[in-house]
Amino acid sequence: QVQLVESGGGLVQAGGSLRLSCAASRSIFSINPMGWYRQAPGKQRELVARIFTSGNTYYANSVKGRATISRDNTKNTVYLQMNSLKPDDTAVYYCNRDPPWRDAWGQGTQVTVSS
Repeated sequence: QVQLVESGGGLVQAGGSLRLSCAASRSIFSINPMGWYRQAPGKQRELVARIFTSGNTYYANSVKGRATISRDNTKNTVYLQMNSLKPDDTAVYYCNRDPPWRDAWGQGTQVTVSS
């Protein structure tokens, strides 16, 4: 099973940007697609973006136009660039396959956006 370690979160003001990283313990070339998820306090975890090895992407309406997902298969890493951050983006962000493997959830990285 793959281990996933997320990083790059932090406290930012509304309108700011963050780049999240997800490092995998093994090759992600065959993991298709990879996704970024988030879970806000009191809410269910939701998929915000996914990316196939082909480069095809999907974005949830809530982040469309503000987020860019990318993957570097040579580094076994998936990224999520978030711009124009809003307080509603406050959540713990995770990466995983889409659909997710139950046992592959990492600790996530906290993103807090202040108004």
